[in-house]
Amino acid sequence: MSAESAETAALREKVRALMPRAKEDLTALVAMRSVADPRQFPPEECARTADFLVRSFTEAGLRDMRRVTTPDGTDAVVGHAPGPEGAPTVLLYCHYDVQPPLDDAAWRTPPFELTERDGRWYGRGAADCKGNIAMHLTALRALGGPEGRGFPVNIKFVAEGSEEQGTGGLEQLVPLQPELFAADTLLVCDTGNFALGLPTATTSLRGLTNVVVTVSTLKGEMHSGMFGGPAPDALAALVRILDGLRDEHGNTAVEGLAGDGVWDGVAYPAEQFRTDAGVLDGVSLVGTGSVADELWARPAVTVLGIDCPPVVGSSAAIQAKVRARVSLRVPPGIDTDDALRALTGHLTASAPWGARVEVEPESGGQPFSARTDGPAYKALGAALREAYGKDMVQSGQGGSIPLCNVLAAHFPEAEIALIGVEEPGCLIHAPNESVDPSEIEHMALAEALFLSSYAASR
Repeated sequence: MSAESAETAALREKVRALMPRAKEDLTALVAMRSVADPRQFPPEECARTADFLVRSFTEAGLRDMRRVTTPDGTDAVVGHAPGPEGAPTVLLYCHYDVQPPLDDAAWRTPPFELTERDGRWYGRGAADCKGNIAMHLTALRALGGPEGRGFPVNIKFVAEGSEEQGTGGLEQLVPLQPELFAADTLLVCDTGNFALGLPTATTSLRGLTNVVVTVSTLKGEMHSGMFGGPAPDALAALVRILDGLRDEHGNTAVEGLAGDGVWDGVAYPAEQFRTDAGVLDGVSLVGTGSVADELWARPAVTVLGIDCPPVVGSSAAIQAKVRARVSLRVPPGIDTDDALRALTGHLTASAPWGARVEVEPESGGQPFSARTDGPAYKALGAALREAYGKDMVQSGQGGSIPLCNVLAAHFPEAEIALIGVEEPGCLIHAPNESVDPSEIEHMALAEALFLSSYAASR
C-alpha cells in the first residue's frame, strides 16, 4: 500500500469514528431556530447559533473565532488557522441561517428536532446549510484539531448569517474587510452532489432578475354584468402578457434573449428530473432542449405571484389594476442587466388593448461560471475520487449565489469551487428537509483529503 493510500485509509477511519460527533453537532444546530427574520423568530436564535460556531470551530483548531456584524445587521462568524510557511490559503464557507419551516403540518417529524428515519436525518437546515457545517467540523477534527499536527494549509472560515434572506450583508462585507476572504481557493459549501453518492462540483450558477409588473385598464372596478364585454379587464390583459413569456413548447420566449444554450457537463435524465421535481403523472416537461440545457444553459421565466382577488370573497367585478411578480433566471453568457432590459421591453410591448404597463425592477444578480483548470480543481477531483471511489462530475445549479460573483470580482486569481451535502433528495427549502449522513461522511473525508493534498499539487 502506498503512503498516500495509507493516509487516505487513516483519514477515512478518523472520519468514520467522528460521525457520532457529527450527529451531535447537527442535533444541536437543528434545534436552534436560526431563521434570520425577526418577524418570524427571535434574533436570539441566530445569536445562539453563531456562538455555537465560535465555540465548536475553536475546539476544532481554528483561532480568533468571532462574530462580525455585516451591513445588513446580521452577524457572520469568522476565524482562521495558520498552516506551514508558504502554504496556500483555503477559505471554507457555509451559512448558519435557515429557511422557515413553512407548513408545520406538512412535516412528518418536528422541524427543529433532528430525527433519524429510514437512514436519513430530518430537520430544517439538516442539509442547507447546517449539514455543511457538520461536514467542515468533521473534516477539521479528522485532520488533527488543537491537539493534533495542525493543518497543512492556511485556513480561513466564514459562516454567513443571512444567506436565506438574500439581504446581501456578506456581499457588502467583502469590500469592507477583504482580508477576511482573501484566499487561493474558496470552497463555497452550499450546494451538493448531482445525485446521492455521485461526487460533484457545481461550476455554473444562473443569475437572477425579478420584476413587478402592474397592469391598469380602468379608473376603478366595474360591475361585470353592466360593463363586461367592451370594458378592458386588467386581469385578462395580465394573463395575456404572462402567457407571452413562453412559446407553445414552454420555452422562455423573451424577445432579445437567446434560448438555445447547450450544457456540456453531466446529463440530467428526464425521468430522474420528474422524480426529483415531483412532476405529476401525465404532465409533460416543458422546453425543447434537454433537461440540463433548460436548467443550466438557458433563461427560464417563472411567475412567482399575482395580486388579484382570491376566489373566496371575489365579486362580480371587472378588475381595474392587477400586479404580478416575475422572475427570470439567467445562464452564464447573458448579462443580467441586458436580460432585465429585454424582459421589461417584452412585458411592455405585449400589452393588449393599449393597457398601461409599469415594470418595477426588484432584485438581481449576475450568473457565475467557475474556472476549472487550476490546481485546486485537480486536487479536489482527486480527493472526491478517493472519498467516493468515483470520478467527479460537473453540474450547474438553477439557483443563484450572488456571493460567488462578489468573491470572483475581488479575488480574480482565486479558484472558487462549490460543493456540499445537499443532493436532490434533501428537499432543501421544503417541508421534510433531510440529509443522508453518508454524504456528510464522504464529503468530510473529501475535504480533509483536499486540504491535505492541495499544497503539494500547486
